[in-house]
Amino acid sequence: MEKISLYGLSTDEIFTTLNLSKSFQAKQIFQWLIKGVTDFNLMSNISKFERERLATEFGSAISSTVIDTQTDSSGATKLAIELSDGAVVESVLLVDKSERKTACISSQVGCAMGCKFCRTGTMGLIRNLTAAEIIEQFVHLRQLGHVTHIVYMGMGEPLANFGELAKSIRYFHSEEAFFISLRRITVSTCGIVSGINKLIEQNLNVKLAISLVSADDKLRSKIMPINDTFNLNQLKKSLLHYQNKGGTRLTLEYCMLGGVNCNLHSAKKLATFYNGLEAVVNLIPWNPVEEMTWSTPTTEEINIFTQYLDEFNVKYVRRFTRGRSVNAACGQLATKNNERKNK
Repeated sequence: MEKISLYGLSTDEIFTTLNLSKSFQAKQIFQWLIKGVTDFNLMSNISKFERERLATEFGSAISSTVIDTQTDSSGATKLAIELSDGAVVESVLLVDKSERKTACISSQVGCAMGCKFCRTGTMGLIRNLTAAEIIEQFVHLRQLGHVTHIVYMGMGEPLANFGELAKSIRYFHSEEAFFISLRRITVSTCGIVSGINKLIEQNLNVKLAISLVSADDKLRSKIMPINDTFNLNQLKKSLLHYQNKGGTRLTLEYCMLGGVNCNLHSAKKLATFYNGLEAVVNLIPWNPVEEMTWSTPTTEEINIFTQYLDEFNVKYVRRFTRGRSVNAACGQLATKNNERKNK
């Protein structure tokens, strides 16, 4: 039996996909899906005959399965989710000090961007996710509690899968579906300027998080190959345009690499890039990965760097790692299942 997903579909599409006889049944099924009910047998306002037919012909309304769950002391829970073709993605439920729950979801299996500090990048790109597979991650995470925010900050580069990304955002935001404000949805990107411009064109004014790492073109190109395609000058112009068109405050994600990007020169470059943007800098100490030789900066190194930023009037937040013990922190997501398959 081929697995199907009804997530991301309109009621008309559900009606056609399931060969239903009455249109109101599609609306009923849609409402069950939004509640997180994917077992046709549990959709109690559907006739018993129809429930049995749907269960026999289609199995369930969701195409993915949670195959592993890990939780750490910070409250972060990482799910390994197997897709219909056997590929695996990882998603994380983050819980902050106020108990707010955020779904950190993936947009691709692996990633083609090749950022040197990111474990997911070592996998290469296996394939893009469909909008349904993106939405299903949220559905699985929501089983762990009420989720109010979404960040596309898992595996993959969201703007490299723009069509499915946009479709999933519209579904999350739809009043008929989950009705999540665009201001509660964040897209994290390594800096694909063409994708940022598409967000503007399609009036998808989500929050943007830019993985910056360095504001020095030469150093950033060594660490993040995307900088050879879209350099810092192009990126800043695009971000200014995004904000002028109604985009919200930006987050500049700054992964701190010991002895590399936490010195006075780096602080000056960061201050120059930051100037003119309505932004905050997230300072994130690098999370150790076995096969990588970067180091986490010392507390003293971080303190000195933040003193420089204070002098240059750069707004920043020092982030303390969540999810590190289950390999769910920044740059750590990757699945052994996929790695084994691609050897």
